Amino acid sequence: MPTHHDLGEISFSRRLRLETLIRLRWLAVAGQSITVIVVGLWLAFPLPIVPAGVLIALLAGVNFFLAVRYPPAHRLTPEAALALLAFDLCQLIALLFITGGLSNPFAPLICVPVIISSSSQSIRHSLVLGILAVAGITALAFSPFPLPWFPGTLLVVPPILMAGFWFAITSTTAFAAFYSYRVSREASELSDALAATELVLQREKHLSQLDGLAAAAAHELGTPLATISVVAKEMERELGKDERFGEDVHLLRSQSERCRDILRRLTTLSAADEEHMRNLPLSSLLEEVMAPHREFGIRLSLVEKAGRDGEPIGKRNPGILYGLGNLLENAVDHAKEEVTVTADHGPDKVTIIIEDDGEGYPPDILLRIGEPYVTKRQRDERAGGLGLGLFIAKTLLERSGARLSFGNRLGGLPGARVVVEWPRSRMESMPAK
Repeated sequence: MPTHHDLGEISFSRRLRLETLIRLRWLAVAGQSITVIVVGLWLAFPLPIVPAGVLIALLAGVNFFLAVRYPPAHRLTPEAALALLAFDLCQLIALLFITGGLSNPFAPLICVPVIISSSSQSIRHSLVLGILAVAGITALAFSPFPLPWFPGTLLVVPPILMAGFWFAITSTTAFAAFYSYRVSREASELSDALAATELVLQREKHLSQLDGLAAAAAHELGTPLATISVVAKEMERELGKDERFGEDVHLLRSQSERCRDILRRLTTLSAADEEHMRNLPLSSLLEEVMAPHREFGIRLSLVEKAGRDGEPIGKRNPGILYGLGNLLENAVDHAKEEVTVTADHGPDKVTIIIEDDGEGYPPDILLRIGEPYVTKRQRDERAGGLGLGLFIAKTLLERSGARLSFGNRLGGLPGARVVVEWPRSRMESMPAK
């Protein structure tokens, strides 16, 4: 089962695509060019047009080279992405530096490369870019170049206001970067966890199909094996007394009979278990879920409140089997002596309650239970996992129509309590007999 990826690294599929960065850069080139033209030519503000044009042309030239040199689907390594974003940041800082520094109304755009990095790159690369951005913002506060303004008018920003600009842009950069990082990380974790869920469900379905495959194999092999057996009998009749071949022919016939016995058992097993495999009463479902966990020194108790009369009979659902099995495994891992499974059913709903006598869930975990990579029930190091496996179990059970609630045992008793509840119509595939 996949585990939580290291936050310091990113997978290949999450790497920044070069074409995406190139398109954003062309947008920056267009925006910077339009701004210089409007301010310098149309408004006729005193503006260092040549240095600004050189900086814009440098960004356009590098972008053109990358577009020609690499295919559109090329994905950047973390180091290459950091280098390109750092170049974009330095180019923007240089352009702002010669056009008024922090007094330039476009100074907040410094946060854009940092936001892009925090949403697609690892923490350490984003921190490097963030430090570079803060250094650039600080340098802009001391720019000797005035803000382009009406000719003959010098716009002077008071130092206290300049300090406010610095604090506002720095805090905006930090907040936006942290927000985009959290959103991107949660989306990535959810995507990875859902992919793992699909793999687990496929595995459970394949296991459920093995019985049918065995029956099909027995049926297909039956005819050629019968032919081999007939030929072996004829050979034994003709060559049975021949010292050279008699023993070999006898061995051939005995082994063919053995194969027929094996196939007969497979066919009989499939026919006997077919109904059991396809339809499971609630009690049989719970026994199947509990059976693998009875050998771990924890007492498992099944309490059937409504008995077995009129219990729902549902189709075998690999998702339900896996989900309940994971919840039970988690309870066994954290129990001290006993885990109790309580089943109840009525005309409208079916309820399964799993309780253990461990230490239960702390309040902070209860608020986030069921999210992928919530990894501890208790804060101490002895606590077991509650992460991706529980997320997969919750997802599969909810797909089957169940509603889950997590909490601690009632009446002040120590231990955790998980309630799984279905509408009876979702659990039942045929009338109970």
